[in-house]
Amino acid sequence: MARGRFISFEGGEGAGKSTQARLLAEALEKRGLEVVLTREPGGTKGAEAIRELLLDPSGCDWGAQAEALLFAAARADHVAKLIRPALERGAWVICDRFVDSTRAYQGGAGGLPDDAITALNHVGSGGLLPDLTILLEGSDDVVADRLAKRDGGENDRIGGRNEAFHREVAADFRRFADAEPERFVRIDSSGAREDTGRAILGVVAPLLGRAA
Repeated sequence: MARGRFISFEGGEGAGKSTQARLLAEALEKRGLEVVLTREPGGTKGAEAIRELLLDPSGCDWGAQAEALLFAAARADHVAKLIRPALERGAWVICDRFVDSTRAYQGGAGGLPDDAITALNHVGSGGLLPDLTILLEGSDDVVADRLAKRDGGENDRIGGRNEAFHREVAADFRRFADAEPERFVRIDSSGAREDTGRAILGVVAPLLGRAA
């Protein structure tokens, strides 16, 4: 049986990752594919427990080093118990965030070296990377409106950090995409979600052809 495909969605807060990941999963299922829709941190019982520790706004004030280690631990469980088994049986895995978020949030914006984040991923997850990473980028006004509707003015521990932090995160994502054009595709998600979804299907189409 052919190995499945692994697609991650990346981007800043309010870029539309969760919505577009779900829409892509639905579109692929209509084509008769088995699709596993998941997220980071999370996806397995152990990883979801770590998610609570990391994102609870009333929880511990983790530093970037501790956050990176916790994300790596959650990812190791997620990859071993969910992602790799799904890929091996031929399923397509659609993940809302993966290691590039740790590189951007705890690495560039958090001050940790990128090679340290990459090394953690090699140790915990065997260096697994997506076949395709879709970087969604929305205009400031659109993102602010989405966040207000989604969160009602309240953010999790990481999402609620200041504007300078999130500008650095966005710059890091752009830098990753420029450095790895064979893996990343940048898509403007400011418009209607249906338009964004069609653009995403367009960049996923070559993978569908290779899987046929």
